[in-house]
Amino acid sequence: MEWLDKALWHEIAAASINVMNLLIVEDEVRMAELLRKGLMEEGHTATCAMDGAEGLEIAKSYEFDVIILDIMMPKMSGYELAKRLRQEKVGTPVLMLTAKDSVPDIVRGLDLGADDYMTKPFSFDELLARLRAVKRRALISQDAHLRVADLVLNPESREVVRGETRISLTKTEYNLLERLMYRAGKIVPRRVLIEAVWGFDRVVEDNTLDAFMRLLRNKIDSPGRPKLIHTVRGVGYMIRQELERTTAPAQERR
Repeated sequence: MEWLDKALWHEIAAASINVMNLLIVEDEVRMAELLRKGLMEEGHTATCAMDGAEGLEIAKSYEFDVIILDIMMPKMSGYELAKRLRQEKVGTPVLMLTAKDSVPDIVRGLDLGADDYMTKPFSFDELLARLRAVKRRALISQDAHLRVADLVLNPESREVVRGETRISLTKTEYNLLERLMYRAGKIVPRRVLIEAVWGFDRVVEDNTLDAFMRLLRNKIDSPGRPKLIHTVRGVGYMIRQELERTTAPAQERR
């Protein structure tokens, strides 16, 4: 049955590459809604920000596969947003989608950190193909595996392994773990986790999050293993390796 397990994981991996979590930064309401609706109909998750400042805050707080970025926006232009993202070490790929179609505009966008550039009007099929290509290039250029101690998560295959043991997670459990591991060593606020996993438009109570975190912890931090998932009371959760506490020999303490 081992060959069947491997075939199943390859199938899951192929599907996961094509499913994307996208941020649309677009001030024109009709265009933003058309993009969001079209992308969601293709099976993707799409979040909208209506100006550059809002886009920056969301991009810094959540993980996305690609950011679709307009240029001419209030509060902060797409050029400035792309520059700020790179200055603040946000490595999410950026596809600029704009009516500014001159060669200097395109060169400026790419030089400021955009990974691709499309002009309006555009073909929706071409946009989908470019988004897939941008995501593939990003995965190739980095080690896709997320690691904390002996826990390894592969976002491409959605496979989770601790030590020599493969761990089976539900979709929600996996999404929670992935969000924590992208920010390993940092506190992830409760609201950020809820919105990243369940979306911005669903009402999810804190006790629902706590219930899923208990299930996840039971699988990740099983008896006999060092604890990796930590609760920060009143704030959220974090995943990190606990430092070993050592006691200095008596002669060294004098």
